[in-house]
Amino acid sequence: MDADVLIIGGGVAGLTLGARLADAAKVVVLEAEAAVGYHTSGRSAALFEPTYGLAPVRDLSYASADWYHASGLLSPRGVFLVARADEREAFESDLRTMAMDRLDLEAVFARMPVLRRDVVAMAGGRDDVFDIDTDKLLQDSVKAIRAAGGEVRLKSRVTGIARTGGLWRVRVGDRELAAPILVNAAGSWVNEVAAMAGVAGPRYQPMRRSMARIPAPAGMDVSGWPMTFGPGESWYAKPDAGALVVSPAEEHPMEPHDAWADDTVLAEGLARYEAYATEPVTRLLSSWAGLRTFSPDRVLVIGPDPVAEGFFWQAGQGGYGFQTAPAASRLGAALVLGRAPDAGAALVAAVSPARFG
Repeated sequence: MDADVLIIGGGVAGLTLGARLADAAKVVVLEAEAAVGYHTSGRSAALFEPTYGLAPVRDLSYASADWYHASGLLSPRGVFLVARADEREAFESDLRTMAMDRLDLEAVFARMPVLRRDVVAMAGGRDDVFDIDTDKLLQDSVKAIRAAGGEVRLKSRVTGIARTGGLWRVRVGDRELAAPILVNAAGSWVNEVAAMAGVAGPRYQPMRRSMARIPAPAGMDVSGWPMTFGPGESWYAKPDAGALVVSPAEEHPMEPHDAWADDTVLAEGLARYEAYATEPVTRLLSSWAGLRTFSPDRVLVIGPDPVAEGFFWQAGQGGYGFQTAPAASRLGAALVLGRAPDAGAALVAAVSPARFG
């Protein structure tokens, strides 16, 4: 036996779960790429916004708040929602859903001077929204796993999975690793890992989201600008190291792959942003895309498979992986170890794979 728990996937889900388990179990994390967080986790908007998502997602986010605020991983950002006069219905819906306050437009223009006064007719916002140091969270998780005697193995693509003799046997290259518990935290490849293991389960859907990094408009200091959304999440813009990241916020179904931005979709999103901005986008510094993978009901899936013994799901993070990671990993670790979770019974049931029948 090579480990107590084998985790497939070196993104935020697998690494934070591994770090939670490391003091109580021998953990081995298998990551196919040459670096952790290579795919979706490395391409996140990196925002802690606890009102984002459906009710169980929000519950996990709020349950993560104390840990995050004590961690030193957060820095103030804030969020704006802006809309034209003809977008009132979508604006009002978002304002309620995201628990935002209505804002005085003069204060909004003063803080974010790129917004057009002749276009923005209403605005909302919140200050209790923060940037997450996502790279440090991932690297701290790796250190915690290794410090406890566990392993994070890179360039370890899984090519076969079988269960014999009460153990899950996972083939990586010419080696086989065995453990009684196997965690599927494979992100956009979650369906493929389940199929290799012969485990039925919900069908997860990766969704592409494209992003462009543009120069700061007119050389403005964007460091204090909030993350800003158009109504219905039609676009967003967020400061990033002296530049601005703009996204069309699309959700296009994709097969798992190393995603890249769709130029047409990106252009459409940039045009939606430009409609609100005093300065046009004249060039891109870079562009990229990530795959946000959702379960059928768009809520995370955390818990033991109801049929396959020793098979555990830590999957379906969608766009909520980082904001829920502290509570999601704490819940997952308790369930893996057979301990009573501190989450309420309703939340445990809401994220359980058993809910899919």
